[in-house]
Amino acid sequence: MSKNNDKNSYVHNVTFKDGVITNSEFQEVDSDGECVISEKAQARKNTPVFSGVLKYFPNALKEVAKASKVGNDQHHPDKPLHWDMSKSRDEYDALVRHLIDHTIDPMDDDDVLHLAKVAWRALAGLERYLTNKL
Repeated sequence: MSKNNDKNSYVHNVTFKDGVITNSEFQEVDSDGECVISEKAQARKNTPVFSGVLKYFPNALKEVAKASKVGNDQHHPDKPLHWDMSKSRDEYDALVRHLIDHTIDPMDDDDVLHLAKVAWRALAGLERYLTNKL
């Protein structure tokens, strides 16, 4: 990786498909034309939220979003969508209960798939772990 200095410049890379821009990015290059990537930029590239998660599971994540809205409407019917972390701290028990319930009937009483609730609870448990809000 090259160090950033006054001799570096930027190249604008644009990708087209059927006449439509599908990707546009600026890359810093050094005086030899070699790409310069900062540690911060590399860290972002190593966390491919869109291409590494959203593109893999678009339908599953839409179901999790539906479960999130139904839960919000149940616990806070007059408030905007948000996660009230004080309402429930039993992510793992609820996750397992929904997994068991899925084997009996995939759809919960509120017309939300139990597996969507399993995924939501898994994400909630992971978020609590990563943010130390256990």
